[in-house]
Amino acid sequence: MEPPIPAPAFEPIEGGCLCGRIRYRARPDHRDAYYCHCRMCQLAFGNTRAAYFNLRKSELEWLAEAPASYASSKIALRRFCPHCGTPLSFEYLDSQRMDLAVGSLDDPSTFKPTEHFGVESRIAAWHVPDGLPEKRVDEFAPIVERWRKAYGDAVEPGVAAARSSP
Repeated sequence: MEPPIPAPAFEPIEGGCLCGRIRYRARPDHRDAYYCHCRMCQLAFGNTRAAYFNLRKSELEWLAEAPASYASSKIALRRFCPHCGTPLSFEYLDSQRMDLAVGSLDDPSTFKPTEHFGVESRIAAWHVPDGLPEKRVDEFAPIVERWRKAYGDAVEPGVAAARSSP
């Protein structure tokens, strides 16, 4: 019997903001990323989509200065540089995982996109079909349940719900 093949070991990665004041080191166990087309990410990034990779919060270390944060809804937090405005991360408050912006990596080319998320908000004129799997926000029961717990059973997850509540 042959021993199991060990999972590939990945070197730590680093990244940060445009002005360089916010830096981080991360140790994810993969190099997969995804595009988020939800309207909230479009607004947070000022772009047609955001590119993220997911990792455990315990796999991230903020170096030197910590980023600022913005509660974009009752259930989530976004971190960014308070000096230059670079968007850096997204996380659900009740999760052990988070997303980091691929564009904030020192070498973004080490990650590859594996899917499109939030495609119900995708801007068609800015999308080139690439064969990657596509998913809607409402296809993820845990996300829908977070929104319902915070905003009520009739909630439509997204910007309107987040803006309607203090």
